[in-house]
Amino acid sequence: MARELAVNLYLSFFRVIFTIFKRFPQKKKTTFVASFGENILCTVKELEKQTDDQVVILKTSHCTKDFNASGRIVLDFEISHVINWLWSIYHLATAHNIIVDNYYGFLAATDFKPNVQCIQLWHAAGAIKKFGLEDPSIKNRSTSANQRFQKVYDRFDSVIVGSDKMASIFKQSFNLTDDNILRTGIPRTDFFFDEQAKQEAKNALMTEYPIIHDKKVMLYAPTYRDDALDSRDVELDIDKMYHAFKHEYVLLLRLHPAINSEFQNKYPGFVINVSGNHSINHLLLITDILITDYSSIPFEFSLLHKPMVFFAYDLEKYTDDRGFWETYEDLVPGPIVDNTSDLVDVIRNDDFDLERTKAFADEWNQYSQGISCDRLIKAIYDEDKQYDVVKQT
Repeated sequence: MARELAVNLYLSFFRVIFTIFKRFPQKKKTTFVASFGENILCTVKELEKQTDDQVVILKTSHCTKDFNASGRIVLDFEISHVINWLWSIYHLATAHNIIVDNYYGFLAATDFKPNVQCIQLWHAAGAIKKFGLEDPSIKNRSTSANQRFQKVYDRFDSVIVGSDKMASIFKQSFNLTDDNILRTGIPRTDFFFDEQAKQEAKNALMTEYPIIHDKKVMLYAPTYRDDALDSRDVELDIDKMYHAFKHEYVLLLRLHPAINSEFQNKYPGFVINVSGNHSINHLLLITDILITDYSSIPFEFSLLHKPMVFFAYDLEKYTDDRGFWETYEDLVPGPIVDNTSDLVDVIRNDDFDLERTKAFADEWNQYSQGISCDRLIKAIYDEDKQYDVVKQT
């Protein structure tokens, strides 16, 4: 009850400020709101090539991406930074285009002018767990909260997708129609089709971590769990992995920054903590085997047609709490294990089906073919809204 009251007070205040700034003249400007940032950064670079729009990027406290470049306005979009927060609302109220990469509650308080486009540039290329109106947790939320969620979804004029499968999920999650779907592909996947960019990224990582010249790489990148952020441990038995693979592999750990991991010091030459730096796309390039669970990372990694294994130690609980779009066993393109001993066996026995991985990549990256940024900018900014979509065969 107290939380709901606080949210409503915040939105009421936001609405008043937004309404005042809405009286100001619109600018030839695109305002981005970033929690994740990778898709936004790719889109911004293409936007700057094709248009002369002013670029404004509003960063939430969760966003670690560096957007600073000449000509851009970058602001901390947090009420604790009052001046930046007020300027952020001004840029939302006076832009022609709003592009967001997550669910943002403030959208429930933004009655944009009729000529404004609000584009949802979601942070994931696919979906394993349910979200939006299909999230099982909404049944525990108040009627006013659920009405607020729908107001946010109603703001989305378009949602960007990389596949028809993801289009169907968005329509269910946000109560949208096919008219709201832009099948341009996911901007950040363009990287995987750029041979020069890939080689440069790979060279940089191999220079920073020369040990990967001599060993293969496993990347452990689990889903962030809110109830585990105060823990110093991870469920993966690092000691068992070390004794099994220390001569052949290095293990990269991509954990939530709030988790205080000291494994790198305990297992030098085997564990490398990459939690607080590097683009995930760059890390995937040097990864030989991905170990994950319910994350969206496999959708991009599958484009590389390399092995992955799903360490789903809490599958039953996660299914009850979050729910999946399909039966987990049918959805993920790799072996599922619930303990480190079985994980070791899968890797030792090379128990992977790469044909299934390729089929997974084709299904979920249907429109992500290396020109997604170009298609997206043309779809949003060209007056005739024409862009080419060539389906993979």
